[in-house]
Amino acid sequence: MANLFFEPENLMQSMTRFHDAKMQSPRHGVSWDDNDVPRSSVFDDTFYTRSDGQAETAYVFINGNGLPERWTDAANFSIAELGFGTGLNFLETWRNWIAVRSPSQQLVFTSFEAYPIGADDMARALAPWATLKPLGEALISRCQEPPRLPAFWQMDEQTGLHIIPGKAEATVARWDGLADAWYLDGFSPARNPDMWGPGLMQQVHDHTSPDGSFATYTAAAQVRRNLQAAGFTVTRRKGFAGKREMLLGRKQPEPEDHSAK
Repeated sequence: MANLFFEPENLMQSMTRFHDAKMQSPRHGVSWDDNDVPRSSVFDDTFYTRSDGQAETAYVFINGNGLPERWTDAANFSIAELGFGTGLNFLETWRNWIAVRSPSQQLVFTSFEAYPIGADDMARALAPWATLKPLGEALISRCQEPPRLPAFWQMDEQTGLHIIPGKAEATVARWDGLADAWYLDGFSPARNPDMWGPGLMQQVHDHTSPDGSFATYTAAAQVRRNLQAAGFTVTRRKGFAGKREMLLGRKQPEPEDHSAK
């Protein structure tokens, strides 16, 4: 069955639901660790691992959601993300997508971001990864001041990027899309508990396609319980770069209704 969310007119109509969110997205202050890793001034946490953010994205979010294998037979594929941050997750996903996609396939990547960073900070944060440079330049050019969010950017003929500003607790509920895969990449649950609360995890579940998936770097017990309570089957696996565990999972199928039989 075709996913009508991928029709251009429906994508644009979806974006108009968030135009009143502009004032909810103050610019994100960024400081820099000694090894030039960006740190949030709002949550006092790094945007990505100090070891290798690109490799972390590939391991946790791409591989954790069964990608790129799940793209093979998908005419359309929707990824949603909590926390756009530096854009690293999108760029590494886009790079992998370009490498394996067929000519007729479409990918839409939707990210919910309350505190977007500036283009200069984004460029500095992405500088370590030469393989992302051409794609990163295309993204950074669209993030120049002043910010124009919400945005739906057609990054190439087969890749769309939708950035929705505002607090995810409100904006995910208003989103009319379904994700085949979720990247749960908010700052640490200890630093940003609202990004992992039971209400938002329920909204993530409710905006997941049948047999859709999620992956996240954290294995915090409360996050795991919130995801399970929302309806996901949750699995723990070895984390990235010495981290003991991370979480991934699938949406459980709806129980069959036998009442009409």
